[in-house]
Amino acid sequence: MIVLSLDQANKQQFLEVKNIMKDLPQKVRIIWNHGDRMQSLYDELIKEGFPLNIPGKGRVVWMALGYLLADNSSYAIALHDCDIINYEKGLVEKLVYPIVHRGLNYEFSKGYYARVTDRIYGRVKRLFYVPLIRALRSIVGPNDFLEYLDSFRYALSGEFAIIRDLARNIRFSPTWGLEVSLLSEIYYNTATNRICEVEIMDTYEHKHSEINPSSPTTGLLKMAADIAKTLFRILSQHSIVMSDSFFRTLISTYFQESSTAVESYNALAKFNGLKFDRHDEINAIESYSKAIESAKDEFINNPIGGIRMISPWARVDSGLPFFSSKLYEYVELDNKDV
Repeated sequence: MIVLSLDQANKQQFLEVKNIMKDLPQKVRIIWNHGDRMQSLYDELIKEGFPLNIPGKGRVVWMALGYLLADNSSYAIALHDCDIINYEKGLVEKLVYPIVHRGLNYEFSKGYYARVTDRIYGRVKRLFYVPLIRALRSIVGPNDFLEYLDSFRYALSGEFAIIRDLARNIRFSPTWGLEVSLLSEIYYNTATNRICEVEIMDTYEHKHSEINPSSPTTGLLKMAADIAKTLFRILSQHSIVMSDSFFRTLISTYFQESSTAVESYNALAKFNGLKFDRHDEINAIESYSKAIESAKDEFINNPIGGIRMISPWARVDSGLPFFSSKLYEYVELDNKDV
């Protein structure tokens, strides 16, 4: 079955997407998140105290997962973004292979791919996430969780596959912190030897967002801030004490780590004849430093508040026993209506 979780779409756009998808040979369902039926379900969950009032990628992924879990026919669930320019059907096959093959014993598969065309992409991963994790490891010292986060070649990829039983117990960040929150939940809910990372494409091309220093609440800077906020809250739950002096050291260490990364990528680009704007990369890490500062301020002011994680579907099923059946029914009705 193919499930498309459609966000921020009016009725005409929903119908256009249905028309595009109707020729696929598989069973196809489109979750119209802004349709009246789905909005009534969001209202019901919010009334019951579930933090679903913040639109975003995490929320629509969570709802799609709920529909698939309500269907009861899937052993493995795979997710990928919808903005892949050079899409290949083998992507899904490679993603699910480690968790469906009888000769293997994995429960979670994370997608990896190179972000290179005529230049090196993946700036949030290269210049923000990896230097930030390594700065944290340098300050905190030996830490299994930080080592785990640093072990992924592409921790921020939007592609993963998961077995059904594990998916029922996973919480999600509703923001761009989705990937970090997901890896944290997987770490807590299964053994690390049941987790793998698989190369699903030679190269990966999708639409690119811009870094706009004058607009820190949009684009890649918002993504970076959301990732940092999610990461700080997760680390605090691991009993890591983060004071003002800790964050001052972190920002300084991050800048050194990311500056070193720029020099490495500059050499890599020159050696392989790739386009590389060293000045632009340095401007990017300066902007990312401000995103860390912003995330730090929010965390210190409200370390246990802020944006809550969306509860696992196991909790929804416990508190609202008939909700999953209603979700399944409403999606079916939306897909039958003309």
